[in-house]
Amino acid sequence: MRVSLIIFVTFSFLTLGLLGCGGDIERNADVLVWHWMTDREDAFQELADRYNKETGIKVSFELYAPSDAYTQKVRASAQTTTLPDIYGLLAEKRDFAAFVKAGHIADLTGYMKDKNGRWESVFFKKALEVNLFLPDNQWGVEPGIYGVPIDVTNIQMLYNKTLFKKAGLDPEDPPDNWEEFLEAIRALNEAGIPGLVSGWGEIWMIDCFASNYAMNIMGKDKVIATIRGEVPYTDPDWIRLFGLFKEMADEEVLAPGVVTMVNKTAEQTFANGRAAFAFNGSWCVNVYKGMNPNLDYAAILPPRASAKNPMIIWGGAGGSFLVNENSKKKEMAVNFLKWLTAKPQQVFLAEETSNLPSNKHSLVNIPPILRQFADDMDKTTHPDVLPVNEYSQVIEFFNKGIQSIIIGEETPEDIAKKVQEIKERRLAWTKRREKMRREAR
Repeated sequence: MRVSLIIFVTFSFLTLGLLGCGGDIERNADVLVWHWMTDREDAFQELADRYNKETGIKVSFELYAPSDAYTQKVRASAQTTTLPDIYGLLAEKRDFAAFVKAGHIADLTGYMKDKNGRWESVFFKKALEVNLFLPDNQWGVEPGIYGVPIDVTNIQMLYNKTLFKKAGLDPEDPPDNWEEFLEAIRALNEAGIPGLVSGWGEIWMIDCFASNYAMNIMGKDKVIATIRGEVPYTDPDWIRLFGLFKEMADEEVLAPGVVTMVNKTAEQTFANGRAAFAFNGSWCVNVYKGMNPNLDYAAILPPRASAKNPMIIWGGAGGSFLVNENSKKKEMAVNFLKWLTAKPQQVFLAEETSNLPSNKHSLVNIPPILRQFADDMDKTTHPDVLPVNEYSQVIEFFNKGIQSIIIGEETPEDIAKKVQEIKERRLAWTKRREKMRREAR
């Protein structure tokens, strides 16, 4: 399923201007970078200072937050051709493609493959995939690499070792499959310990969880076939997927309020020992460290619901930087990004922010818990690397339907049927539009 990470909210341009840094920085910078990563602001500034001392080139990082405000600023600046030399794009792959086709993003393939692919070779393969457009892609973008990953991430299951001991469970033997997971939940419930917490009030987190289990239950090819309209959502495998959420409700797997809980609240709940399991991303290592430095926990792959297919988890590049195709300092911007993604700088970022580096040679001095996430990067996928994407209307109803199943308003069969009805309407609309386009030619 397509994961929608950002809810777009309209802000006035004046308001946006107040959220960032001052205009003097723009005028004085040799290379200007816009970003939204609040947890990395100090680290970026330190690296900018180091680069200035090494090269004499001044790089200025401008932070715009929250992320929805940042997104609107980038969109407004694209319309007025006032984008900075380097920036990030928080959007779906179709929007990424639109920016490329509009000439706002430089193709970095030549730089990546120069000198026998020296720059390209330093990255985790999964990190580059999110910024890659393959031949014959559905958006008609020229094949190539259009972004530079700064870090990588994946979403896994976490468990509290202290609470496991309290419930009589072996903290060194976490559940590997769905049956073992439910058995652990029953033991936790008997001990009065809430089970799983996650920010499922933000439906993209539900989408991640469902995507993982869709890949496990039916495999990647069948998921893609469903998106293409070749397999209906009423197929038994999809009903089995929806049924997992009914099982979780029936077995009291979920901590109270999960369906309406934002992820920050879920993180606080797990960090404070009020739930034994959490479904969260590798960014949580830094978050939990700030909330509870003594938290004793570990990361595992979500317990398999099927033995037929491996557990493939959501993941890939965390944050990426793009080079403005229209920048007069494009070469200078590319050189800075090469420096920023080299091992010394990547090690520094990992140590300072507890985020996984995109440079695969930089996994040194990272916390053991973060290494548990890193070890599973080869098991990740991302909706943006699939050859097709699901309709946003289908995704939204799919995820809200899961919320309805959890609270007992709908059955798995009912939601499967309703999702398929929406899918069929969207497919019919697409066929009509394509027919009209052909006739217009």
